[in-house]
Amino acid sequence: MTESSATSTRPYLIRAIHEWCTDNGFTPYLAVKVDRSVQVPREYVNGGEIVLNVSYDATGSLQLGNEYIEFKARFGGRPHDIMVPVERVQAIYARETGQGMSFPVIDDLLAELADDAAALAAAEAEDEAAPEQEPAASTPVVQLVSASSKPSDGDEPPSPPAPAAGGKRPALKRVK
Repeated sequence: MTESSATSTRPYLIRAIHEWCTDNGFTPYLAVKVDRSVQVPREYVNGGEIVLNVSYDATGSLQLGNEYIEFKARFGGRPHDIMVPVERVQAIYARETGQGMSFPVIDDLLAELADDAAALAAAEAEDEAAPEQEPAASTPVVQLVSASSKPSDGDEPPSPPAPAAGGKRPALKRVK
C-alpha cells in the first residue's frame, strides 16, 4: 500500500485520545468546524464551531468510525442525532486538563494555500514590474575555498580559510 492510498491517521488518533480520556476519568470533548456536512443543532454553533461532549455518559450509541463520528445526544433536553465527518474535527481533548490533540481542517489548509498563492503572485508581479538591475555593491559575496589537498595528520588544527572579499565575512570551505 502506497502512502497516497493509505487511510488517514486522524480517526485512529481520535479513538486513541478518546480511550485515554475515558481510562483516566476525563471527559473527552470534540471541537468541530461546522459546515453543511456536519449534522448538529445549528442553534448551538458559535462562530462556525461547536464543542461536543463525547463521553459515554453524555452520548448514546457512540460510534467513532473512520469516516464519521455518530451518536445520539441531548441539547436543551431534546434528543438529536449527531453526525460529524472525521475531517471536520479540529481537536479532541480532556475537558479537565486540556490535554489532547488538534488537527488541521481542510478549509484552513485551503485558505492558507490561497494566501500563499496570492503572496507568490504579488511577488512575481512586483519582480516583473521592477527593471532589471545589477546586484548592489553592498550585496555580500561568499567565496568558496577549496580544502587543502595535502593530507593532515590531525595534530595541527586546520588553518582558517582566507578572508572573503572585503575581509568581513567568513568564507565557506569545500570539504571532500
